[in-house]
Parts: sequence; structure tokens; C-alpha cells
Amino acid sequence: MNTIKQELGVAAQVAIGFVIVLLVTLGIGGTIYKVISPDGWIAAAFGRSLSAGAAALGSLLLIVALAWFSRGWSSPHSRNRFSDLLVYTFAAAGILYLGQLWFKGTF
Repeated sequence: MNTIKQELGVAAQVAIGFVIVLLVTLGIGGTIYKVISPDGWIAAAFGRSLSAGAAALGSLLLIVALAWFSRGWSSPHSRNRFSDLLVYTFAAAGILYLGQLWFKGTF
């Protein structure tokens, strides 16, 4: 009886992990689509003006660069929190994109 409970617990963890992987994949794919699509964020930024688009891309690159360099000064425990935050943020984006796809039929 005890082993059945353990097996059910393991099966539930596997199912939850699979759902999280699917949501993270959908979140990353949806975000990439939102960035590079013809009506996406980059097109919207450059559609206003060249300087606004350059400023948006420059600030995005600066944030990515700072995040990349700051990982060297953080302890391993805070890096794990950051990676957890990144995974769950993309999972939340995946839920948002799935909801948009369900209700609107498009991203």
C-alpha cells in the first residue's frame, strides 16, 4: 500500500513537470513570436520612429548584458532563485499565450 502511494506521488510529480515544461516551451515560443512577428514588439518600436526603436533595442541589450554580467557576482543560491523565477515567468507567459490562443484564436 505504501509503495502505491509513492508511485502515485512520483506519477503526479512527472505530470506536473511535463505540464510546466509544455508551458515554459509555449512561453518562450510565444515570446519569440511576439518579438519577431510582423506586428510584433520590434516592428511596433521601429514603426514609431528609428530613434525609439533603437532606444528600445539598446535598453533590451543593456538589460541582457547586465543580467549576464551580474550572474558572476551572485551566490549559487540566488542564481537558483533567478532560474526558478525565469522558468515560472515563462510558464506564466505560456499560460497567458494559451489563454489568448483559446479565446482569440491567435497570439
